[in-house]
Amino acid sequence: MKKAQMADMFDHIAPRYDFLNSLLSFGIHRSWRKKAIRLLEKENPQSILDIATGTADFAIEALTLHPKKVVGIDISEGMLRLGREKLKKKRLENSIQLLPGDSENLPFDAHSFDAVTVAFGVRNFENLEKGLSAIFGVLKPGGSLVVLEFSTPRNAFVKGIYHFYFHRVTPFVGRLFSKDMAAYTYLPESVSAFPDGDRFVSILQQNGFSGISCYRLTLGIATIYMGKK
Repeated sequence: MKKAQMADMFDHIAPRYDFLNSLLSFGIHRSWRKKAIRLLEKENPQSILDIATGTADFAIEALTLHPKKVVGIDISEGMLRLGREKLKKKRLENSIQLLPGDSENLPFDAHSFDAVTVAFGVRNFENLEKGLSAIFGVLKPGGSLVVLEFSTPRNAFVKGIYHFYFHRVTPFVGRLFSKDMAAYTYLPESVSAFPDGDRFVSILQQNGFSGISCYRLTLGIATIYMGKK
């Protein structure tokens, strides 16, 4: 999907995005976020960039690390607007900066951040390798990338349930509440197309990342990837 189409889709579903995330994941996505951020505790990053920040949930979770700077970027102005409203309600507008932007054209100097995070966003990169290369560029030497993304379970029984839920239940519930015929059909399609597991590790390595670790979550329906520059 092209960037303009992606931005329009997320602009359209933005008002119901947080609600549907909680409903469709049964709230498990919150624990996934916490686990992903905890992996950075030992790194003690002082500057963090959250790509595909959406309504800023991951950026807000990053504040538990007590960094000096957190920046979130997203291609959807609708998502960013809701994110800014959320920050204002939580009185965090001075703690996190939200900016329009995409992974392939990061508006930052080289070696700007100690850590980069991406939650459920890399599968939406129009050009995955170009996006990862840009991320590598803005990381400081020794900096860390943490990616949280959906993945396909390895167990055949779990995979069958997962496939039914993602391809039948998710589109139906998504259309019911968001009134968007395409967005929640795109979700399972994008997850199925994403090169998860060892394939994604290989792509990270090809783009300069090393020391990569993988942590499969909740029977393998999501995975955290962590790599170093």
